[in-house]
Amino acid sequence: MRLFSSTASLRQQLRQQMRETRQKLTALQQQQAAQHITEQALKLIEQQQARNIALYLAFDGEISTKPLINELWQQGKHIYLPVLHPFVRGHLLFLRYLPDTPMKANKFRIFEPHLNVQNVIPLEQLDVIFTPLVAFDKRGNRLGMGGGFYDRTLQNSQRRFITVGLAHQCQQVEALPIESWDIPLEQILAG
Repeated sequence: MRLFSSTASLRQQLRQQMRETRQKLTALQQQQAAQHITEQALKLIEQQQARNIALYLAFDGEISTKPLINELWQQGKHIYLPVLHPFVRGHLLFLRYLPDTPMKANKFRIFEPHLNVQNVIPLEQLDVIFTPLVAFDKRGNRLGMGGGFYDRTLQNSQRRFITVGLAHQCQQVEALPIESWDIPLEQILAG
């Protein structure tokens, strides 16, 4: 029990430290990182011949995905955003996102599409899932905000898609303290 407590405490300290570091980035640094990530992500999407792409809207200093989303819309790609699952606690659904999609703030004050079952895509039909993260290491381990939503959602899926984290370079650490439920990402793009 003591080991779990110290690992949980270490993860929480790291979360707080990385969020503070990320929030100190200037507007110019954020813009440059978003542009760099957009270029990297577009290459990856082309290599994967991806059509159905899950992204997220930036929150709390995360790299902005708006330039990438706008470019992908221009290319005719289908964009999906995470929505808190209304019936399965701690899980996510992914809903189609268009320029005119009605949005609402969820309980974490993160904007998500209004739930409409006609816009839900099964995980297995996604080609790429881009995830936000608070910290990462070179082995693809990801530290999120602490809710475990992505880990729980991805743990029992039939993986046809690839998982890719998006982060600022300053969010990389040598090694993350990991837990048994953590699901490593296949790739991380840092800007």
